[in-house]
Amino acid sequence: MKSMTGYAWNEETRDDITVSVELKSYNSRFLDLSVNQPYWLGRLETRIRDYASARIQRGKVELILRVRERSANLQVTPDSEAARAYYEAVREIAVSLGLSENIPLSLITAQEGVLKSERVLDIEEYWKRIEPVLEKAFSDFEDSRITEGSMLRKDIEAMIARIETDVSIISGFVPSMEQMFKESIRNRFTEILGNQIDEQRVLQETAALLVKYTINEELVRLGAHLASLKKELAENPSPGRKADFICQEINREVNTIGSKNQIIEVGQAVIDAKDALENIREQMRNIE
Repeated sequence: MKSMTGYAWNEETRDDITVSVELKSYNSRFLDLSVNQPYWLGRLETRIRDYASARIQRGKVELILRVRERSANLQVTPDSEAARAYYEAVREIAVSLGLSENIPLSLITAQEGVLKSERVLDIEEYWKRIEPVLEKAFSDFEDSRITEGSMLRKDIEAMIARIETDVSIISGFVPSMEQMFKESIRNRFTEILGNQIDEQRVLQETAALLVKYTINEELVRLGAHLASLKKELAENPSPGRKADFICQEINREVNTIGSKNQIIEVGQAVIDAKDALENIREQMRNIE
């Protein structure tokens, strides 16, 4: 199980090129990948995105690629026609103003289009330098998410154990709840009829109340959902979405039990179970 939050940084220098990769990730329902690389390596963005997407399922991820070179492989081409046009224009202005200063070359070469520079790129060669750094950064990134994920898993398992304890407490009061309904109906009949109680009628009314207020079905479903949640955590390396759905089902059963409850101890167990479940759902938002 992996956390959606993680961080990694790796740098490697070979020959005259230094490549560094920084990875940061935060919680998000879906994969939101941001890639920041030198503009002149724009042709590698799709390849970098594919590399990252194959390793991360969801989360807001920032990938920053930096490349530093001691000597950039630039090809500079002069445009003599543009330089001549600038020179003639500047000289014409000088004559019209009655100025006789020499026109410096630096003024002409500083004009747009006089010198054209273009970086000579071998994209595949750059990728050979970048890929090993990406691989090491993602390996460290994966380790950090697994480490945090194991901590989240322990906390979630502790919360599940709390809920199971609460379910056990609630189950122990089921006979008391049934007896309470029966006594309540018997007392009502006694108030109205005195000692002339029709025991069959008491049983019928009790059965009707049990149909309305029994929590046996909720407890069975609750046990099944908790088992499913534990199985998902144990077997699914990315349980986030499905586990969140199971938590919704658990919450529904706990709420139903609370709405039917008539006993203080059961109410306390319901409150504790809801608190533990809320902690689980909070932690699930951090899981991939």
